[in-house]
Amino acid sequence: FSNTKRERKLKSPDVLALPRVQCPNHPDACLVEDYRAGDMICPECGLVVGDRVIDVGSEWRTFSNEKALKDPSRVGDAQNPLLNGGDLTTMISKGTGAASFDEFGNSKYQNRRTMSSSDRAMLNAFKEISTMADRINLPRNIVDRTNNLFKQVYEQKSLKGRANDAIASACLYIACRQEGVPRTFKEICAVSRISKKEIGRCFKLILKALETSVDLITTGDFMSRFCSNLGLPKQVQMAATFIARKAVELDLVPGRSPISVAAAAIYMASQASAEKKTQKEIGDIAGVADVTIRQSYRLIYPRAAELFPPDFKFDTPVDKLPQL
Repeated sequence: FSNTKRERKLKSPDVLALPRVQCPNHPDACLVEDYRAGDMICPECGLVVGDRVIDVGSEWRTFSNEKALKDPSRVGDAQNPLLNGGDLTTMISKGTGAASFDEFGNSKYQNRRTMSSSDRAMLNAFKEISTMADRINLPRNIVDRTNNLFKQVYEQKSLKGRANDAIASACLYIACRQEGVPRTFKEICAVSRISKKEIGRCFKLILKALETSVDLITTGDFMSRFCSNLGLPKQVQMAATFIARKAVELDLVPGRSPISVAAAAIYMASQASAEKKTQKEIGDIAGVADVTIRQSYRLIYPRAAELFPPDFKFDTPVDKLPQL
């Protein structure tokens, strides 16, 4: 009954029966397409059912990191939701033939400034943010958050008179802290053309303008990165993290920056282990002066015996640590 019903349905003029490519021996098998050869192959018996299949996919391949944004198989630039009108603009190319010029030699088709000055300023800032993020290996989600912060600040016009590069640097600093991967002012300053003082000013103004806040930075935020850059083993990193946390709990370093406390804790842990590092080596990585490390170290040294984790293996005993 079902076969008769199917035949009747196919014979009906209302239904368009399209020819189906299938294996004569295994009609229910899902055919496999060999894109390189352009063949349709039966997976059961290996019979080439169809050949010279047209590939309707993209002709080009892209190897850039911005694969999601830039596809060379599509005409025009990718839509940018951060710009007014989504950046869907058309540019007329300059003509080369005689018909492209009038009798005075002027071009007939002149591109008016299709992009507004505000969009152009934002686009330049987004490029600068992307460049800075690349220099310190920050992921795409931080770049996106920074772009959104910059757009909000720029549209509010609350920081008028400040350089866009300074605002962009401050937005990058805020985005890093909001995403839980804080960078120091000196690290942001090193990849931008703006002074540390100016970035700090813009940072405070942006927080006030957007009525937002950032979590307080702690010694643990920087410890793993600093120790990794110094090439210290996991045991020393864990000891330095423990020392810094304990020093803060015992209120040994009141008013001290978490970065200087972290640097002093790394110095103490490394001096007690076989992997000893000098103050200058730690200072270069942490971005703090040797004097700052010494001042913080002197505050925590008197109670050094209480600061080390109980399972730490000492290469140099506590009483033999440098007193500075």
